[in-house]
Amino acid sequence: MRAGAIWERVGRRLRAELGEDVFSSWFKSIEIDLAENDAVRLSVPTRFLKSWIDHHYKDRIITRWTEEAERAVTIDVVVRTAASARSVTRARPVDEAARPVSPVTVPQRAHDGHHLSAAQNTLGGSPLDPRLTFDTFVQGRSNTLARAAALQVAQSRPTDAVLFNPLYIHAGVGLGKTHLLQAVAGTAQAGGRRVLYLTAEKFTFGFVAALKNQTAIAFKEALRNIDLLIIDDLQFLQGKQTQAEFCHTLNALIDAGRQIVVAGDRPPSDLENLDERVRSRLAGGLTVEVGALDENLRFDILKQKLVHARAQHPGFDVPAAVMTYVAKNVTQNGRDLDGAFNRLIATNRLTNQPVTVEMAERSIRDLVRIAEPKRVKIEDIQKIVAQHYNVSRSDILSSRRTATVVRPRQIAMYLAKTMTLRSLPEIGRRFGGRDHTTVLHAVRKIEGLVGQDPALSEEVEALKRRLND
Repeated sequence: MRAGAIWERVGRRLRAELGEDVFSSWFKSIEIDLAENDAVRLSVPTRFLKSWIDHHYKDRIITRWTEEAERAVTIDVVVRTAASARSVTRARPVDEAARPVSPVTVPQRAHDGHHLSAAQNTLGGSPLDPRLTFDTFVQGRSNTLARAAALQVAQSRPTDAVLFNPLYIHAGVGLGKTHLLQAVAGTAQAGGRRVLYLTAEKFTFGFVAALKNQTAIAFKEALRNIDLLIIDDLQFLQGKQTQAEFCHTLNALIDAGRQIVVAGDRPPSDLENLDERVRSRLAGGLTVEVGALDENLRFDILKQKLVHARAQHPGFDVPAAVMTYVAKNVTQNGRDLDGAFNRLIATNRLTNQPVTVEMAERSIRDLVRIAEPKRVKIEDIQKIVAQHYNVSRSDILSSRRTATVVRPRQIAMYLAKTMTLRSLPEIGRRFGGRDHTTVLHAVRKIEGLVGQDPALSEEVEALKRRLND
């Protein structure tokens, strides 16, 4: 019996044994590359599909093929390429209506901790940066608890009881939450645990692709067969259906005793656009904040950068007075510190000027200037305005249209626009998912009233003073 006929019979048996959904997800895109004597080579379109077939179904395929061919065979599964597709004449696939597999997949256990980033890319997760480890994370008062909790999770063994589940880490931009998440992923993966690190955007993309390709069951099965799921930037998780699937994934993994680590730019209670069930599930674990970098921590970060810079640029030095100046004046976040330090290196290397305080003042003056307006948070504005006008923050975020709520809401939007660097669409999203035109109307309304009403003008100025204190 020819190989193509045998494969068709094997496919029919697999479909009957495993069901249509499983068969459609994993077997439709398999093709025969080669069948000579007792050696068979099957090809699949992706590395993940090869890994999944090898670990879950290869023995079953060998058994069924041997039964149909009435002789023992060896089967090898390979990833086909465009070149092999042109050069090899294959038997017809089991089902020509093959669909691609979902891009979000389950990493197998890592055997080489030095290639974590490559493994994540190959298997569908977001890439890992091998430089982002616990050893390179500079600890200070603002991040001690978050680092300790993350390290505890990362060093746990699969057989250990889950202590913090889910672990939720929140912080503003550039304060180190992604560094901690990647350190957790790298440490846990090197310890032999099955880890999947994803941004919320990639989770959304994977789920939407699975729905489009009709591989949603495979998507669900993949996510539920890992030891540690890490999701970054949860504030970007969009869509009711995607959020519902994320909630089901949380429940399934937690109920199975698997670990979950999530990071966002705000506490779960402040993620107004997130499904209430997801917020409740996250709040049931441990929530920790990575706070603003104080001056001592900023100085320690700069010292670490200097050590690394000297390794790459022998002879480069930054006097202590310059380090103190940068740490004192670049206050916003770690990324601004990166930028400031890189400018010192660039100026020194390109002009041969020694690194002095005067040179630093010229090089980083824009970073010093823009740091101040970013200190006020939209959440702080909402809370202080709500307190001042004796309404609740939930009232401001709600759809209520009474005068006692509309005016404070408009003032809060006005302050958000004038005291932060957030865009109108972002402000609208943080005020209960409103359109940017609503924010623009509120800003113009309050601007006009402030110019006409001295009492309101004084109220707004008083609110600004409270927010700046």
